[in-house]
Amino acid sequence: MAVTEKIAGDFVKFLRQFVPLTDNEIKKELLPIITVREYAKKQVITEAGQVENYMNFINQGLIRKYYKTGEDEHIVQISREGHLVSSQESFYTRTPSEYLIDAIEPSVLLSLTYEDMERTFRSSHSFERLGRLVTVHTMVLKDKWQTSLIMQSPRERFLNFVENHHEILQRVPQKYIASYLNIKPETFSRFKHLLRTKRPAT
Repeated sequence: MAVTEKIAGDFVKFLRQFVPLTDNEIKKELLPIITVREYAKKQVITEAGQVENYMNFINQGLIRKYYKTGEDEHIVQISREGHLVSSQESFYTRTPSEYLIDAIEPSVLLSLTYEDMERTFRSSHSFERLGRLVTVHTMVLKDKWQTSLIMQSPRERFLNFVENHHEILQRVPQKYIASYLNIKPETFSRFKHLLRTKRPAT
């Protein structure tokens, strides 16, 4: 279906944090290359072993990115509306993805293919700069998260997550968040219990 400025409004707002794209650039360059993709709860978006062909903006829903070792799942990203998700190494290097991506909730993605992005970058200085800045932004976020896994205790990671992502805490299964925070499920349950006991009486 054709993507309108209304449908892409949140995506455009996100991109304009990095580069002040004009209305004409949005209409002529961006909207024609956006694909709207809808997924049911638990539906796979990217399979491990396939080359990632899409960079995705989450317009609605919740998405997780993870890898498997045997039967165990290790979640490396949980993202909601207003964020990007993709198997980035696969996307940029055109090699098979080591990660799976699926929908925690029914979700709507605004997606750009690798070929469309590269063509747009070649033809537009504004979009080429935009692509570079967004890539740097996602790399910095990833680096900060990796640092927190090394430098912070499980309790510190849990408390920071509760403080900064309370909405996700209400929407995501506990076992997913425990995996993402690299906390044992029983430890995660104990932390949640401590929070409940410390809440002031109403």
